[in-house]
Amino acid sequence: MHLYILIKLFVLIDFGYDCLYSHGLQCPTFAAKLRHFPQPLAPSMRKLATIRKIDAITPIENADAIECAQVGGWQVVIKKGEFQVGQLATYFEIDSWIPEPIAPFLCRDRREYQGIVGARLRTVKLRGQISQGLLIPLANPNWQEGDDVTDLLGIQKFEPPVPAQLSGLVRGDFPARIPKTDQERIQNLGEALQDWVAQNLHWEVTEKLDGSSMTVYWMNGEFGVCSRNLDLIESSDNTLWRIARERDMESQLRALGRELALQGELIGENIQKNPYQLKGQDFYLFDVYDIRQGRHLNANERHALNLTLKHVPVLGQQTIASDSILALLQQAEGKSALNPKAEREGLVFKCLERDVSFKAISNKFLLKHE
Repeated sequence: MHLYILIKLFVLIDFGYDCLYSHGLQCPTFAAKLRHFPQPLAPSMRKLATIRKIDAITPIENADAIECAQVGGWQVVIKKGEFQVGQLATYFEIDSWIPEPIAPFLCRDRREYQGIVGARLRTVKLRGQISQGLLIPLANPNWQEGDDVTDLLGIQKFEPPVPAQLSGLVRGDFPARIPKTDQERIQNLGEALQDWVAQNLHWEVTEKLDGSSMTVYWMNGEFGVCSRNLDLIESSDNTLWRIARERDMESQLRALGRELALQGELIGENIQKNPYQLKGQDFYLFDVYDIRQGRHLNANERHALNLTLKHVPVLGQQTIASDSILALLQQAEGKSALNPKAEREGLVFKCLERDVSFKAISNKFLLKHE
């Protein structure tokens, strides 16, 4: 039996404009269809494609053909009448690279990423309504709510190209004993947020800087420097290693006498268009991970180390008054503490009582910069 899907969606594709496409997609049987999905180079660490229940559908003012679906904390513009409240669907998050076989109507310019033809999902505003992601009907009726189909469907997270001075010579994969620096978005944490509010937990709130992730570590008597995904060999032309040496990070870690990883954002010239208009580059600390204990230091422990490193702007400590995701997204909007002319990317919330954290990305920033 063939599965016929009629998809008619507003989308923002990679070269940056929105269009309305109608496309009758005739699919082969599910098993045959999966054989044609390109597979990612490595398993994804982020759940980019999941089976979700549609929580609500609301009209969009002055829009006859489209409406807004609520999926957890996400809002997605859909074709009117295509989905019903309570229905299961496959949801793809923003920053997903969607292979052409899944949504060929997105791929008319046939762009490639990691060798796969497809398109990137971005944040877009349609008829005044924020839309983030893509919803399509289930390809397999056996899928259940909460299933992660990211790798099954060959979905990758789109990452901007890394400048040559940041990529460096590869020593190996990112150390397995150290977590990568990627907090979950608040839109995916609705149930957890309710619990955190009920428990009246306290949070350090910092500005999320728009740069390149950098980790340095002292482990097994050895000092190392990593980009977001790789452990790097020291070289004179690599910016991450240069900054680590200039800021004397190895000596500071040795002096602490503990196996720790310092994690932060590298910002400045030639990095993400330098929104803070800085001269040169510098490292801004946002996390310290205790490798032996297998946990992040809380804010008070981190600051008590008295490292001679710059820190991401700390905006204060607070409890979260309500479980409103929208309120946190609105709080995330504002100007950067490093440059009042620049929109900040968002906020990061780190719990003082537990080793949990999340990020709230400013939709205003996404619409302007994504």
